Amino acid sequence: MSSNTASLLPRETASPESKRGWLPSWLSSEHPFPWLFPAAALMVVFGIYPLLYALTLSLYKKNAATRKMVFAPDHNWTKILSDERVWNALFNTFLYTGIALVFQLVLGMLIALLLDSDRKGYGILRAMMTLPLVIPPAVTAMMFLLMLNGSFGVLSRGLIAMGLLPTGFSILGNASTAMAGVLLAEIWQWTPFMVLIMLAGLRSLPKEPFEAAAIDGASGVQAFFRLTLPMMSKVIAIAVLIRGIDLFRAFDYVKVMTDSGPGTATETLTSYAGRIYFGNADFPYASTIALLTLIIVIVVSSAFMKAFKVKL
Repeated sequence: MSSNTASLLPRETASPESKRGWLPSWLSSEHPFPWLFPAAALMVVFGIYPLLYALTLSLYKKNAATRKMVFAPDHNWTKILSDERVWNALFNTFLYTGIALVFQLVLGMLIALLLDSDRKGYGILRAMMTLPLVIPPAVTAMMFLLMLNGSFGVLSRGLIAMGLLPTGFSILGNASTAMAGVLLAEIWQWTPFMVLIMLAGLRSLPKEPFEAAAIDGASGVQAFFRLTLPMMSKVIAIAVLIRGIDLFRAFDYVKVMTDSGPGTATETLTSYAGRIYFGNADFPYASTIALLTLIIVIVVSSAFMKAFKVKL
């Protein structure tokens, strides 16, 4: 047989099974378990195990004299009910979450409306919205700690120069203004997150209803309240849910900027739990407070999802 004739004969094609012959059987399997195993393992190690460990710790109490753990299932939960700092921290947490959510939502929507344009240069402005999000929260907190310093902080000196604050006034050192200072850092860093979500929602809205409204003589404000907000309701609800859960466990800004002070003016549930855990080494009580935070988040978020019919 000549070489030309041999070249015209069909070549044997390797089957998919033979191509995967060098792979381990579990890796070449079409069963989903091998591919889900890494994610499941991470969830167990970093999610389920810490939760079960915290639940176990909450059933014990620390003996101050011997520093040993004593089994007492109701001790920590009873202690929470009589601990005034827990209730103060809970109030501060809800206050912190509510104020930050309102400002971030309103500012996020307004900025998104301004950036919702296809004109030249607006794409760069939208991209710049991601810059504050890549800064670690602890770094942002340190930056605002310096800017709000009563002696040399640029923000404090500007407010003093405008006559809004007395000379040498420390925003973070005063119980009445410390929470506002911490919130300023939080709002500055995470408002762009709201902007990006609102922009995604605005860019996905159909144009036909707005064109019909313009033909009917509706103003921009009327179109916003009667068309934009109703059609954006699900997007807004999801954004509020995500940011609300994250805000409820705020720790970095409080720890770096005020360390829960002055006194307990800015103390949240997570910062109080951190102080007990790292300061007093009372691991069972700190774990109980963390579990209380988790329970509140689950209850409030579930009620919110049911009220606004949010499906994730």
